[in-house]
Amino acid sequence: MAPSEPEDVFKVTDRRRRVDEDEPSEPPQIAPPEPGPTGERSLAGLFMMLASSAVVALGDAPDPLTGQRQIDMAQAADAIDLLILLREKTEGHRSPDENRILEEVLYDLQLRYVHATKRS
Repeated sequence: MAPSEPEDVFKVTDRRRRVDEDEPSEPPQIAPPEPGPTGERSLAGLFMMLASSAVVALGDAPDPLTGQRQIDMAQAADAIDLLILLREKTEGHRSPDENRILEEVLYDLQLRYVHATKRS
């Protein structure tokens, strides 16, 4: 390039919002579940996660994101069906404690589902 020729100028502007140090940062909306004391995930934890999803879908508990109670019978039925599928697929591989938890959760959810269908 010759010194007498004008140089092309390329300007970049960063338009991302910057967080001031005085502003508090936004906390995450959903905290990840805490692992058990050994750091492992458990089958009982999976049962409880699906059960809590079904309870929210049945309108018996508020949605953790919105705080609203909404009834979604299809979602509740799907969660219950998943638990039944897990019961079939894990037969003979669950501990006595996991068996007890799964059977109690399924019994409770099926009763809640019947009551919810009678209400609507």
